[in-house]
Amino acid sequence: MIDIAALKDWLGLIALFISVGTSVVLFIGSGSKKNAEHIAKIEEKVDDHSDRLKSLETNMAHLPDKETVNRLQVDMADMKGQIASIAKSSEATERATRRVEDFLLKQKG
Repeated sequence: MIDIAALKDWLGLIALFISVGTSVVLFIGSGSKKNAEHIAKIEEKVDDHSDRLKSLETNMAHLPDKETVNRLQVDMADMKGQIASIAKSSEATERATRRVEDFLLKQKG
């Protein structure tokens, strides 16, 4: 017949394995909950950084590149030279106008 003492020993051993297995599962599960929360926080930060990066890329798309800035500098230097030339011409015109004015004032007086 079935030996009750041996059966009792086996049932005790099975209960021990179930208890240890449950403890291990709970221990592992509690860590995964913490990890899931941590991962959720990291994903939130990554989403925030992604939005900020998209905004930055959009703003940078409207800014001039290096070649455009270089061309603007060259064009401004050319304009500066042209303005200086116009200023000299204007001074010469002013001198001529004064001479004509002086002549006319002397003729009248």
